[in-house]
Amino acid sequence: MLKIKNERSISTQAIQWKCLESKTESKRLHYGRFVVSPFERGQASTVGLAIRRALLQEVGGTSITRAKFNGVVHEYSTITGLQETIHDVLVNPKEIVLKSDSNEIQEAVLSVTGPKEVTAGDTLVPPRVKIIDNSQYVATITQPISSNIELEIEKDCGYRIENSNGDKDGQFSIDAVFMPVQNVNYSIHLLGSGRATQEISFIEIWTNGSLTPHEALNQASKKLIELSNTFSDVKCRDVFSLESQKDSPNSTGSTSLQLQFDNASKLEGNILENTFIDQLELPARAFNCLKRAEIHTIADSLNYSQEDLSNIRNFGQKSIDQVSKALRDRFAKELPKKTLGINQGKS
Repeated sequence: MLKIKNERSISTQAIQWKCLESKTESKRLHYGRFVVSPFERGQASTVGLAIRRALLQEVGGTSITRAKFNGVVHEYSTITGLQETIHDVLVNPKEIVLKSDSNEIQEAVLSVTGPKEVTAGDTLVPPRVKIIDNSQYVATITQPISSNIELEIEKDCGYRIENSNGDKDGQFSIDAVFMPVQNVNYSIHLLGSGRATQEISFIEIWTNGSLTPHEALNQASKKLIELSNTFSDVKCRDVFSLESQKDSPNSTGSTSLQLQFDNASKLEGNILENTFIDQLELPARAFNCLKRAEIHTIADSLNYSQEDLSNIRNFGQKSIDQVSKALRDRFAKELPKKTLGINQGKS
């Protein structure tokens, strides 16, 4: 405790943080240790828990999500001259650590000629994607054959478990982990005594090298601020508008009831028109396809039937199911059954 006091004077006016230790243990393992203080009693636990969850769940990362092999029937197929099965080759790329500054789905190619040990560095990635460790192992080619694997790269948060039932024509979905933060620890210590007692928190962060612990902490903090700002703008006047009309002496019988229904419908319509599709929390693939089709709000999405959505480029049945479920669970809405055809020609 005394060491920390010597390193920095703890302000009683504002919470501050400082990096006590930062080191690169390997290309895919970075470590940082931070001190945050001063807190009043009980605050350090609240902040520590929130920042830990934000670091693990809200900080986004980049991962390979799909691979395509030419002339391959299923994931347990074997290729003459390739030491591993297709299944093994699919497992290794998902471990490749990538960094990207784009939210768009991007394409890469792994093209090599054997005999050769294939590593991440053999992948031709777009300019906005960086491979953190070129030495990561992918497969071994034992004969003078050429192998060409097309890859899709996405940026998202958390992790995604893919359903292999939709894999066909040599295309295979890959379970993806979009979590650059590998582990977080925090501890709380008391500073001072009596009524002047304050809390000080230590936070340890390990990342996969695509972000430094400092960058991860910065992003997590911004996410928490954005979430909390939402509640500071909440207004209640619209919520009570129906009740005030109900109690009005001029509103009687069915006319008053119909007015309430009309107002409620209008209010709901306004909400849907001003609620963007990011509130559906869709995977990056579905979200990006909707944006490219100029579907920006919940109201926009309700102008499309399932058949209309299927006509959007790269928008498969799985993405349609994800949109339908999100609308049902979050807004109690269903996609229209009638095909409107308004998205024809959009890519």
